[in-house]
Amino acid sequence: MPEKHSALFTTRVREALPTLHPSERRLAELVLNFPGELASYSATELARLANVSNATVTRFVRKIGYASFEAARQDVRANKQAGASLFRVSPGRADSKNYIPAYVTQAQTDIEQTFRLITEAEIDALARKIVGARRVWLLGTRRGHAFAQYLGWQMFQAIPNISVIPASGETLGEAIAAMTAQDCVVAFGLRRTVSKLPQALAHVVGSGASVAYIHDANTLPDLAFTWRFQCETASPGPLFNHAAVITLCHVLATRVIAQAGAGGRKRMGAIEAIHDSLDEV
Repeated sequence: MPEKHSALFTTRVREALPTLHPSERRLAELVLNFPGELASYSATELARLANVSNATVTRFVRKIGYASFEAARQDVRANKQAGASLFRVSPGRADSKNYIPAYVTQAQTDIEQTFRLITEAEIDALARKIVGARRVWLLGTRRGHAFAQYLGWQMFQAIPNISVIPASGETLGEAIAAMTAQDCVVAFGLRRTVSKLPQALAHVVGSGASVAYIHDANTLPDLAFTWRFQCETASPGPLFNHAAVITLCHVLATRVIAQAGAGGRKRMGAIEAIHDSLDEV
């Protein structure tokens, strides 16, 4: 039986609610509360949790447009991998005790695993390119935009030629059209990105600029980036942990300030002098 449309799993369930029988509706309410659990259970286990029959599970997945229970599981698994927070929520987490050590340990593990694959030579090469570039573009959408802003704010203390994109009211196309081979671009691709990011980054690479791509599992294997930095973002909870991403930004900004040398220190001194005169900070 072919799938009737490609809507998100939870959208399919909500659309089908008015047509469901009481037992099917009970199953629907269970999966709407914790849709990600569908990827973890067999049809029999899910039927037991909802107190319905296996036949009800089969009818339910077909009514929402899947050929089989396994097809529905695969779709849910893909949504979990893509980073949809609702699909990563599990029953019982709100009542868990002593959860802080688990988060701290996982953050440490993420940082350690990330930096096993990153060399000082790579970071310093990128830092030198940033310092010597005509303009530095920091590209980030959704959560990636926050990291682009943070990295730009830190490096702006030593080098002034920085643009965080997309800026308010502007399009990516307007910025990409201004890029040249003398520029450096640091792009963030953290789940969940906007759908057109791959096409936008293809144009960025086509500009001839040197491009560093900071990402988690959201890889773009067909693009010829100058540098790739993959960050681990595993977490015990429904939200990805970006401790490794912010650590990488911190290390890179620190190396940029070091590579900026006397010129960077002169700018930092001028900034501090103006802060003092304005009593600004």
